[in-house]
Amino acid sequence: MTTNGKIPEDVIDAVRRRHDIVDTVGKYVHLSKQGKYMKGLCPFHSEKTPSFTVTPELQIFHCYGCGKTGNVIRFMEEIEGYSFPEAVRVMAEEAGIPITWMPEGGVRTSAADKERSLLVEAHELSAKFYHYLLNNTQHGKAAKDYLKSRGLGDKLIDQYMIGFAPEQWDTLSRFLENRKFDPALMEKGGLLSAKSDGSGYVDRFRSRIIFPIWDKDGKVIAFAGRIIGDGQPKYLNSPETMLFTKSRTLYNLHQARPAIRKRKQAVLFEGYMDVIKSWSAGVKNGLATMGTALTDDHCKLLARQVEEIIVCYDGDDAGQAAAMKAIPMLEGAGIRTMVSILPKGKDPDEYIAEYGPEAFLREAIDEPVSVTKFKLIYSRKNHILLKEEGRKNYLLQAAGIVAELDSAIEREIHLQELSREFEVPLEALKQDVLNKRQELQKNNPRRDNNDISWNNGRNENRRRSGPPALLPAYMKAERRLLHVMIRDREVAQTVHERLGEAFNSEDHAALAAYLYAYYAQGYDPDAGRFISTLQDERLERATASILMMDGDFPFNPEILDADIEDIVKVPRFKEIDRKKEEMVQAERAGDHLLAAQMLSEIITLERQLKGRHDDRF
Repeated sequence: MTTNGKIPEDVIDAVRRRHDIVDTVGKYVHLSKQGKYMKGLCPFHSEKTPSFTVTPELQIFHCYGCGKTGNVIRFMEEIEGYSFPEAVRVMAEEAGIPITWMPEGGVRTSAADKERSLLVEAHELSAKFYHYLLNNTQHGKAAKDYLKSRGLGDKLIDQYMIGFAPEQWDTLSRFLENRKFDPALMEKGGLLSAKSDGSGYVDRFRSRIIFPIWDKDGKVIAFAGRIIGDGQPKYLNSPETMLFTKSRTLYNLHQARPAIRKRKQAVLFEGYMDVIKSWSAGVKNGLATMGTALTDDHCKLLARQVEEIIVCYDGDDAGQAAAMKAIPMLEGAGIRTMVSILPKGKDPDEYIAEYGPEAFLREAIDEPVSVTKFKLIYSRKNHILLKEEGRKNYLLQAAGIVAELDSAIEREIHLQELSREFEVPLEALKQDVLNKRQELQKNNPRRDNNDISWNNGRNENRRRSGPPALLPAYMKAERRLLHVMIRDREVAQTVHERLGEAFNSEDHAALAAYLYAYYAQGYDPDAGRFISTLQDERLERATASILMMDGDFPFNPEILDADIEDIVKVPRFKEIDRKKEEMVQAERAGDHLLAAQMLSEIITLERQLKGRHDDRF
C-alpha cells in the first residue's frame, strides 16, 4: 500500500526508535561519557575542544560551537547531505522497515526526481554494459590487455566495474534506445552527445576504458574515460549534471567508507588509477578528486568523515605543488594532515608497479611526514644548497615555516635537525624563529594563542573574555518552564491555561505555541520528535539549549507559581519604566500636571505588583 509519497508518522517514529542516537553518531564521532551526556569533537565544524553533545535520555544532539542540533534523523541529514525523505528512506532500509510511502516502483513523483531516478538507472545499466564489452567481446580485448599490463587483474577490474566503450558512434545510444530511455534525457545526463546538425545523438565516450564514478551511496552517477593509444583529451569525464558535481564528488568514497569510519583516516590521491592500484596494495581508505583540484566542498565532505588525511599525490613537481595548495585547505577544515613522500618523481601507481605493494605501504602510507617536514622538503628545491647564499636563504625560509608551529617541542625538533645538518648554532635558529613569530603575531593579532585556544577560526568570533552574561530572572523562569513542559504534558497544560503564549522572549513564545499544538495532536512527551516538528533552525537551537539545562533542579507547584509570576510581571515593570521616562520628560517640559498624573499611575502599578507579590504568601 502506498501513501502518495507522504511518509507516515508511524514510520518516522519507528526509524527514530530503531536508530539509537549514540550508536548512530558513534559511527562518525568518538564519544566519551560525561555524566548523563556523551561528548566529542563536532563533525560539522573543526574544533579543538569538544562542544558536541549527545543526550541519550532525550535522543538528541547539540553542538555549542556551531549550533547544529536535532534528533537522529536530522544528524543523518547533516552528516550525509541527505534530504529528510532520503534520510528516512535510507535509515528505514537499514532497519528493515518496509518502504510503503513511495509510488509503485520506488520512483518519486516530481518531474525532477523522476528524471534523476531514470538517469541513475541508465548509468547503472551503462556501467554493466561497458563492463560486459570489456570482458566478453573482441572490442574490449586491447583494453583488457592494457589493464593487465598495468597490473589490474580480473578481480580488481570487477571490483571497480571497469569497462570499455568501442569506437563506434552509437553503441551505447542504441543500447539505451532499445530500453526506451529518452535520448534527450540521456544527453542531459551526460551519457550521449547531440549531433551538431541536430539529427540525433551519439555516444559521449568512444574508444576509451571506462571507469564508473559512484556517489556516496554506491550509485553510478558518471563516468571517467581514458583513451587507448594516441588522441586527446587523454582523460574525459562526464559533464556536470543533476547527478554529478565534480567539486563535491570523491572517487571511491562508497567503498572506502567502512575503512574510513574504522580508522577516522583517509588517503587522498590525485587520480582513480592511484586509488585502484593502492586498493590492491591494501589501502582500503583511498579517495581521489575527479578531474579537478581539491575544493572547499571536498574538504567539508572530508571533515565530516575523517580526523586525519594522508595526502599521497604524485612525486613530481606538479604533484608536490598541488599538495602545497591542498594542505592549507585541509587544515582550514580542521583535518589533521600528513603527506606521503614518493621518491624519484613517481606517482603511486608507478611506485607500486616498480617497488611492490609492501614497499608502498611501508614507505608511503605507514611513514608519512608532517606538514612542516613536507614544507621544508618542498622549500629545499627552490635553493641551491651547495652555495652559501642558497643555504642562508633556505634556512631563513625554513625559520619562517617552523615559526608557524604552535608547539614549542615541535619547533625544537625541527630546529635541532636543521642545526645538525647545516652546522648552524641552535640559538641562532631559535632567534630567527622568535623574530618570525613576533612578525606573525603583529600581522595577525587574532591568531590562536595556546593559552586561550578554544576552537578553530570559525569560532574565533565567539570567544569572549570574562564570565558569561547572567540571564534576568524572568528568562530563567521561561527556560525552566519550557524545560519541564517539553517533558511533562500536565505542566504544559497548566501553563497553557494560566499563561498561554505570554512569554516575554519571542522564541520562547513561539516554542510554547508549537508545544501546545504538539500535545493537542495527541503526541506524548518526546524531545526528539518535538524538535523535528519545529522546522526552524533558530527554534531548534533554542530548544536544544533549554533541554541541555540541568534537569535535576527541583520543580513543584510553588516554583511553577513563582515562575509564572516572574514572567507576567515583566510587562508591568516595563510599563512602570515607560511611565517614569514620560514623567521625567513632562518635568523637563514644565508640565507639572502631567508629571503628577504619571507619578500617580506609577504608584498604582507598583502597589498592584506588591499586592500580587503579597498574595503569594
